[in-house]
Amino acid sequence: MSLDWNALGQVTAVSIGVTVAVVVVFALGVLGLARHEGAREEGDGASSLGTAQAGLCFLACAAVVAYGIWLIVPQFH
Repeated sequence: MSLDWNALGQVTAVSIGVTVAVVVVFALGVLGLARHEGAREEGDGASSLGTAQAGLCFLACAAVVAYGIWLIVPQFH
């Protein structure tokens, strides 16, 4: 049995990269929620920007998770 170390390294690099990207996008979603709450407390009408940011970020995270599940479960193919 032989291992293709190059392929293993590529899979590891892509996995770490996607993990970091999803964490950063999720953190940006939390930041959007914080902006929404801060604007609501101050009575500022610009809270919709934070809500839109949070919604888009959380939707992107959900899409990545759904794609990962689709790749893992063979009945979806």
